[in-house]
Amino acid sequence: MTEPVCSICIANYNGMATLAACLDSVLAQECGFAVEIIVHDDASSDGSVALIRQYYPQVVLIESTENAGFCVANNRMAALARGDYLLLLNNDAALWPDALTTLLAAAQVLGEPAILSLPQYEWETGKLLDRGSRLDPFLNPVANQDPQCEDVGLVMGACLWIPRVLWLEIGGFPEWFGSIGEDLYLCCRVRLMGYAVRALNRSGYRHQVGQSFGGGKVEVGRLVTTFRRRSLSERNKTLVMALTFPAPLFQIMFPLHLLWLLLEGVLLSLVKWDRRFLSRIYWPVFGSLGREWRRLWRLRREIQQGRCLSVWRFFSVFQWMPHKLIALVKYGLPEVR
Repeated sequence: MTEPVCSICIANYNGMATLAACLDSVLAQECGFAVEIIVHDDASSDGSVALIRQYYPQVVLIESTENAGFCVANNRMAALARGDYLLLLNNDAALWPDALTTLLAAAQVLGEPAILSLPQYEWETGKLLDRGSRLDPFLNPVANQDPQCEDVGLVMGACLWIPRVLWLEIGGFPEWFGSIGEDLYLCCRVRLMGYAVRALNRSGYRHQVGQSFGGGKVEVGRLVTTFRRRSLSERNKTLVMALTFPAPLFQIMFPLHLLWLLLEGVLLSLVKWDRRFLSRIYWPVFGSLGREWRRLWRLRREIQQGRCLSVWRFFSVFQWMPHKLIALVKYGLPEVR
């Protein structure tokens, strides 16, 4: 058998409604190199496994007997992968036909390890959502629409290309991290090591944003999210900041970040007259820091010792206006379900 150049890794949990379109988009790729498809099914109950077995026998299927989560699923697939490159692909995303050719060509031209991605388009309308994202001081993503700007702070884990050797050097995702923000961790860590995170301005993929956790998008001019998504997002952004922000700005920004979170939680609870905002979204962040501080400190020391990027270059993909303030003016208070 020809060794694959790229291993497509698709984590699936009850994604039967979109999984076929995702797999079909991979099989329809116009590329002249071998590709393998690996699907990790996270104990789905919707018939996803039966669908793969019946219609996609070429897929390498990993069946988990329990719901292990996105990070564990991708680590398992990467350990099994044989390709020189990994493409982490959401089960609710579909590639354009020239996606893999575009990514491989860019990786070869670049000539050194890097995280790459493609323009992201809304599934139904085809509207451009972003070409990767810049970041604000508190690690909130700011969608990049500029086709001339390819160097970014974050590309979505819905379509993330990374050399397998770089994945192995990092050690993949921290399995205790859970879901949401794991792409932020990967991108910040790779940039800290001196490698590029780049969103190409060619080809693309369609994505049903918010399919897995609900919300996370604008509906009828208003930002809609869920308590679960918001809780995971605030916790994991905080963990990434604790791990990757280089000194001396870490000593300034991290206390400010925690103070901002506490203030935001109190104000939202008062304005919405709903204490769940503080108790379910913001206060658990502090509990996570208390429980995980030893592990965070060990990993931070390891990450910072491997830093090859100056503080200035690390923050060169940041904008300094807090994105939540911009969103508040544009969309008003978010609707949290």
